[in-house]
Amino acid sequence: MGEGSVKVKEIMSTRVVTVTGDTPVPVIASLLRENRISGVPVVDAGGAVVGLVSEYDLLARSGETASEVMTASVITVSEDTEVEDVRHLLVERRIRRVPVTSGQRLAGIVSRGDVVALLTTEWVCQVCGEAARGQHPPARCPKCHAAPDRFVMQDPCPGD
Repeated sequence: MGEGSVKVKEIMSTRVVTVTGDTPVPVIASLLRENRISGVPVVDAGGAVVGLVSEYDLLARSGETASEVMTASVITVSEDTEVEDVRHLLVERRIRRVPVTSGQRLAGIVSRGDVVALLTTEWVCQVCGEAARGQHPPARCPKCHAAPDRFVMQDPCPGD
């Protein structure tokens, strides 16, 4: 990808709800509901990701603790992974979220919603007012050919 590619660390959520392997299933279900999330990483004492419990896991598997119902083969990415690579993972693997690690420790999480939010990023040319959507301002304004540094990020309208 090009120089200006967006990295996961720029869009990831760093306040991640986590559980440990011995967390009871009813507690996990409450955490998902209260936080309006659909899955939580399972971490060990050192903060390393050892699994993930999703709503699907709670419905499809029986067990009393996170370690008994979790998906143990979790795909993770590093903070410097390009968002475009994460987008491909989310689509090809049909997953909803990817834990982000720094070394062995959990650093954040990227969801489909985080990636979709980039699609709403709008740039406006300060010279002519032309708008363009994308992760980055265009290389040149399609209307007046102004340089990318003449674009400012437009705040999304409420409800967009």
